Amino acid sequence: MSALDSLKADLSGLQIEDNPQIVKQKSRDFFWYSPVLKQQLDHVTGDLVVTPKSEAEVIRVLKSCYAHDVPVTVRGAGTGNYGQAMPLSGGVILNLAELNKVKEIRPGVVVAEAGAIISKIDEETRAHSGQELRLHPSTYRTATIGGFIAGGSGGIGSINWGGLRDLGNVIRLRVLTLEAEPRVLEMTGEDLHKVMHAYGTNGVITEVEMPLTAAYDWVDVVVGFDAFMDGVRFADAVGNQDGLLLKELAPISAPLPHDYFLRHQKYIRKDQSVVVCMVAPFAMDAFAAFVGRQPKASILYRSDTVDEDAKKGLPPVYELAWNHTTLRGLRVDPAITYLQVLYPFPNHVEKVRIMTDLLGDEVPAHLEFVRFDGKITCFGLPVVRYTTEERLNEIMRLHEENGCPIFNPHRYTLEEGGMKQTDDVQLAFKREADPKGLLNPGKMIAWEDPNYDYSSDKLFLFPGLKRA
Repeated sequence: MSALDSLKADLSGLQIEDNPQIVKQKSRDFFWYSPVLKQQLDHVTGDLVVTPKSEAEVIRVLKSCYAHDVPVTVRGAGTGNYGQAMPLSGGVILNLAELNKVKEIRPGVVVAEAGAIISKIDEETRAHSGQELRLHPSTYRTATIGGFIAGGSGGIGSINWGGLRDLGNVIRLRVLTLEAEPRVLEMTGEDLHKVMHAYGTNGVITEVEMPLTAAYDWVDVVVGFDAFMDGVRFADAVGNQDGLLLKELAPISAPLPHDYFLRHQKYIRKDQSVVVCMVAPFAMDAFAAFVGRQPKASILYRSDTVDEDAKKGLPPVYELAWNHTTLRGLRVDPAITYLQVLYPFPNHVEKVRIMTDLLGDEVPAHLEFVRFDGKITCFGLPVVRYTTEERLNEIMRLHEENGCPIFNPHRYTLEEGGMKQTDDVQLAFKREADPKGLLNPGKMIAWEDPNYDYSSDKLFLFPGLKRA
């Protein structure tokens, strides 16, 4: 009897799916944003999907996979962008979609199971006590909270609250180890960094405790500019207005807004750059006054004054921002891809100008203003009009040479995706929590190849993927 057959026998009574088509579908995320990853990972699939309905069932799966040496890749909703949750060595897809309950809501805090959809958490916390999560990705309506913590870094709300890894943005995680007898760990404080943004390589998150903030009926606003850099300077200035409460602040250069935001197209000229904003309702008069001070800015759209029938057909503006900008672009032009860039404070605006002048319409700019180490600065998610992998690497090199670090979305490993070095804390915890290396194999280079040179341009190709 094969290891998988033995595993299935062990897991009798659990929800198991081994239809190859469904297993392949559940083995994929949004890796196809990258033409490089599309080529590398298109064939990747697990062997079976197991959908536990309780933490006790998760423990049963982990215990059996350990006994039979079967790899385990944890899956939320599969909305990640660079193969984080794709099973490079096959094995079990551990689908946590049924662990989706909100367990507790109190002032400033929510406790939820890892598979809870982020927007559903907010629905419950708003109804209970007028509160909402501080941060969410643009995939708010489909992403799970556990997947966001394991694979995300920030998003809508980061203009106020910084990134997920900033102390205080996650309160507690409940984590299972993959050992002969899986342990249940309650992680808080510094220990959280052992498993946050580790792609599920060193523990299975089953429950999260997150901080809440006051919920508002946020006003979606699109501000127009004839010149992109005027929009950038406006965003930097409004982001530093301490009295204005914003949740989203994203300059996007022409012609992307007109070409990609099809349902908002009637509000935007083709040659217009925009700044996409979410503003607290009580701050709208002050925000409009601030826009009025800018001779080159005009409000093109605001959701609190638009006709209700017109508004019904429009997506919320957080679905124009972050990686939804890229997603909307791919629907219009499947040949594009994107980058992830940091423009470091305090020269971020000047660095944006330099890169915009240097790369022009080959790399149309899209920025997300955030609070980073307490300072207002910006990340970039620029669109790349893709031609070859060589030119893509050249574009990344030009950013790095100009002092704009790249978090490479065309690599599937933790280190190549931005850290550019081993995270010794996460590696040490993997040795302790996953001694056989069965959790999401191939994603942590430090485990697979301790001598790998991160400074080289060579691509780390996981041996298991090479064999496949």
